[in-house]
Amino acid sequence: MKSQPPVLVLSSADDPQLRMLADVPHVVLNSSDALTTEAKNAEVILHWFGSRDLLRTAYLANPSARWVHSRSAGLDSVLFPELVESAVPLTNGTGVFSQSLGEFALAVILYFAKDFRRLIRNQEASRWERFDVEEIAGQTVGIVGYGDIGRAVASRVHAMGMKVLALKRHAPAAPDPFIAQFFKPDELATMLAQCDYVVVAAPLTSETRHMIGDAAFAAMRPNAVVINIGRGPVIDQEALMRALTGKRIKGAGLDVFEVEPLPPGDPLYEFENVLISPHCADQTKDWLNQAMQFFLDQYDRFCKGEPLKNIVDKHLGY
Repeated sequence: MKSQPPVLVLSSADDPQLRMLADVPHVVLNSSDALTTEAKNAEVILHWFGSRDLLRTAYLANPSARWVHSRSAGLDSVLFPELVESAVPLTNGTGVFSQSLGEFALAVILYFAKDFRRLIRNQEASRWERFDVEEIAGQTVGIVGYGDIGRAVASRVHAMGMKVLALKRHAPAAPDPFIAQFFKPDELATMLAQCDYVVVAAPLTSETRHMIGDAAFAAMRPNAVVINIGRGPVIDQEALMRALTGKRIKGAGLDVFEVEPLPPGDPLYEFENVLISPHCADQTKDWLNQAMQFFLDQYDRFCKGEPLKNIVDKHLGY
């Protein structure tokens, strides 16, 4: 029978997904004050929910830890120096949420191309007003950050007949069937100048923070729509406001923001050419079950001594 190493789960005790761990030896921690001897002897730490400080406290108190898993794909709110410099592997939830985010990006593209806001406004006013709409086939999508989420976007928009460009630190050696051309980070402006839609799917690191700022918006076409499904601070929100106010771009569809929740009265709420999603584009009815099932699959691999999926380069942050 395979060994089942104990798991320390950072979560509230009443989280319904904890029921899925019924066959896994585990202890739940929701406060550093509750660190028991059992919690300090776990070999696996599951960061299901909780602050970076709680994770750091649990990690430093747990010399037995041999693997840390984060439920989320983004790790900017998870990493701390002691974990980064250690040999303990960190994995994340990359891939669990990508399909829904790919669908959201396509939905935003169609929302702007078909002017759904105008349709809804006219319907509410009982107004019969015909107007021209756009075909998205033949238009160009640029993806900033071509990882699992970016590929989920690319597969969908490519199927709609769109040309897809991608920004990636290292282009793959083999051709990608979805991508017409890859660009390196220092070629961002060159790529943006060709795009009708810009999908931001990059992780948040010191290099990507405010990557999409005034210079990037200046490089875009006036008909460009910016879609952010990555991390909020990759876009400089003040620069976005300036681009929208100056009508330098057509609009934006945002699922993530520099400050969340987006506070009441924030000027972004006032723009008719901004579609706001409250960071829920990946929250399907079973997204949490899928995230826990992914951990369980990983745990099974860990128990069997098989290679883990989604091992993070902790120095790069993804």
